[in-house]
Order: sequence, then C-alpha cells, then structure tokens
Amino acid sequence: MKTLRNSLILRILPCAFCLPLVVSFEAVTIPVELKSAVVKVIVNTTSCSVTCGPGFKLEELCEITPAGERRNCTLRRSDCLADWLCGLLHFTVPVGSSFRFSCLTSDVINFGSRAYSCTWKLAQGLITTNDMLFRPFKNPSCVIRFSPTRESDAGTYQCDVQVLKTSRIIKRVYFGVRMIRNDLVDLNFQKFLTWEQKLAANEAEGNTANSTREEMQEQQHFWQRRLFYECLVGVGSGVLGVVLVTVALCCLRRILARRAAEK
Repeated sequence: MKTLRNSLILRILPCAFCLPLVVSFEAVTIPVELKSAVVKVIVNTTSCSVTCGPGFKLEELCEITPAGERRNCTLRRSDCLADWLCGLLHFTVPVGSSFRFSCLTSDVINFGSRAYSCTWKLAQGLITTNDMLFRPFKNPSCVIRFSPTRESDAGTYQCDVQVLKTSRIIKRVYFGVRMIRNDLVDLNFQKFLTWEQKLAANEAEGNTANSTREEMQEQQHFWQRRLFYECLVGVGSGVLGVVLVTVALCCLRRILARRAAEK
C-alpha cells in the first residue's frame, strides 16, 4: 500500500507544477499595439547572379499587415555567394595585341569591389591547375592587362578572391593563356574563305543583300581569269592539233612516194 501511495504522489507532482504555468499562460493578453503591428519581410528573391564566387541577387520586401495583406513593396540588391571553385578558363591570344581578364564580374567591380582583395599566382608557360607549380605573381588589382602581349606572358594565372575583413577565400579561378605568333598562325579565318563560302555564310546570317562590292569584283575577276586560261588552252590545243595532222600527212605522203618509186 505504501508503494502504491508513493507512485500516485509521483504522478500528481508534475501536474501540480504544470497547473500554474497553464493558468499564467491563459492570463496573458496581447497588447493592441502589437495586434496592429506591420512586419517587413522578404517575399521573393532571385537566384545568385554567378555560379561561383561573389555575386548579387534581387530581393522583394513587403510590409505584411495583421490581415496578411502586402503593401509598400520595394526591391533591394543584396550580396550572395556561390561555390568558391570556378575551374579553368582558356584563352588564345595573338602576340602584340591587347588583352585583359578579371577575377570579379563587372557587377561586383561596379558595386562593391572594395570589400574584396585579389592574390595572384603564375605557372609560366604551362596550362595547369596543379597548385605545386604556381609562384607568386605581383599584381595590384583584380584585373590583369597586357598591352601589348608577349610570348613570355603565356601560362596559367591563379586568382584567389578574399574578403578584406576576414581574409576568407571566397573564389579561386584559373586563366590559361596561350600566345600565338602572327607570322606562324593567322587567326583571321574569314580572310581565307572562298567567295562561295562567304556567300553561304551571309545567307546563313540573312545578310545576302549586304554582300560587299569587293567580293563581287573578286568573283568577276576570278571568272574572267578562268575564261582567259580556258581560251589559251583551247587555242593551244587547236594549234597543236593542226601541227600533228600536218606532220602525219607529210609522213604518209613520203611513204606513198617511196612505194611508187619502187614499183
């Protein structure tokens, strides 16, 4: 009996402690000012403007009334961060030209690039992502410019973007740059197309009516030269034929004269 009585007491004690809490909770009343409060929350947002590194997104903020209505909605631009590894980008550049590349996108450069710093490394003459092959490369900004480019500029440039306040790396990208000498390779492929290929390209782009006068003159000169060569070949073939027929007739005449003399 004593054991049963103790168990009943242990079961009643938790209820005794909870009862004042329930009574006090029911006694709480919400102030009128709080019931009429308006909350400003994000109701919509876009995806990040980049797939790696720092970027931006647009957020729509609205005031939400106690009745659940939206009002006074505005758009704001906020920072966002995607995957920090951006991989390798390839470039083929003629020697002597102007060229540039940047760690940050144009949006970040125009709106808040001062919050970041860039550290460069170079694997000269190699296209690689092996960190053991890179050496420090001094460059004061997040943009590298070549004007003009040289053969010695070829290689892979590694860029680390860091947050100035925390020194945390938020982006790493590699730029593989190949330099081509103009006297060995001409990258102006349009110059080597035939007239028919240029015409087909113009038709594909819908620019048939915009064919240049130079291309038409070039085609006209081509057909004129071809006709001239064919005429020369024809004349030459005709003269050669007449000579061969004349020689054959002379030989036949001599043979017939010898046979007549023998008889």
